[in-house]
Amino acid sequence: MSDYRPIIGITMGDPVGIGPEIILLSLCNPSIYEVCRPLVIGDFRTLGAAKKCTLSRLQLESVKDPDAGTYKCGLVDILNLSELDPDKTSWGNPTIQTGRAMVRYITTAVNLATRGRIAAITTCPINKTAMQIAGFRYNGHTELLAERTKTDDFAMMLAGNRLRVVLVTIHVPLKDVPTILSKQKILHTIRLASQALYERFGIKTPRIAVAGLNPHAGEGGMFGDEEKNIIAPAIHDARSEGFDAAGPFPPDTIFYHAFKGRYDVVISMYHDQGLIPFKLIHFRDGVNTTLGLPIIRTSVDHGTAYDIAGSGIADPGSLIAAINMAAKQAA
Repeated sequence: MSDYRPIIGITMGDPVGIGPEIILLSLCNPSIYEVCRPLVIGDFRTLGAAKKCTLSRLQLESVKDPDAGTYKCGLVDILNLSELDPDKTSWGNPTIQTGRAMVRYITTAVNLATRGRIAAITTCPINKTAMQIAGFRYNGHTELLAERTKTDDFAMMLAGNRLRVVLVTIHVPLKDVPTILSKQKILHTIRLASQALYERFGIKTPRIAVAGLNPHAGEGGMFGDEEKNIIAPAIHDARSEGFDAAGPFPPDTIFYHAFKGRYDVVISMYHDQGLIPFKLIHFRDGVNTTLGLPIIRTSVDHGTAYDIAGSGIADPGSLIAAINMAAKQAA
């Protein structure tokens, strides 16, 4: 009989971060196997070390390709892509070797997804400095995924059951945000958000709120003119295309109204504007998903947590939510 459950490729992330631990802590949950077939893309020996620090009783099994997995709770199917020596690596201390392995897990997952070998990708956290130590000049997962899939228009969404946020600019210095913002970039983000909410979240007519850049959304130009010259014209064009977009709203109030259910998503102008309120609400169960890609990608919304890596106390809540979201979207 054919298995209806989609195969979700779970990249291990930074080998010396909490990724290996939260994978094992997540995959002891039988409900995950009810909705998908989780394939871990990473390092067998590192997961063995994580098994010890988490006191996990899961069995680890190396497989050569996605179709060879058993996909039953109690046994973790691993596509082993590196041979990291646990005696030469230590939790919280990235090296050139761990950085290269970290990137290889991602690029392999992208190749499998674009070829239809897996239905979606769920990524564990990476460290941007570790990526650059290994010789890769990306600001994070999103930029790497966009390049590998030849995607020009993409955006980062943070999603939870009470709040969704999409960012117009992502990993850029705050001082550069006003110069990077443009009417076209905001309009593209509104389009991507609406399409994703319709196609992947099943919302027929998404209600989109757009935050301003400046305090009080510029207060009529008193605190800045980006709202008048860039943001409002983008909203006008979006509405003329049929999108239910409104704003620009003062950033200090719009997230409250979205949280209360008035809007399905908030378009945020920069990273911390969106992530601070989102993580206040969804610190343990928030999911990061990339919009605009030809593949489905979800991720945890936290970092590598080097300070607790190897202690076995990491919270797997965000990864569990990310796997479930990937499975739902793939199905």
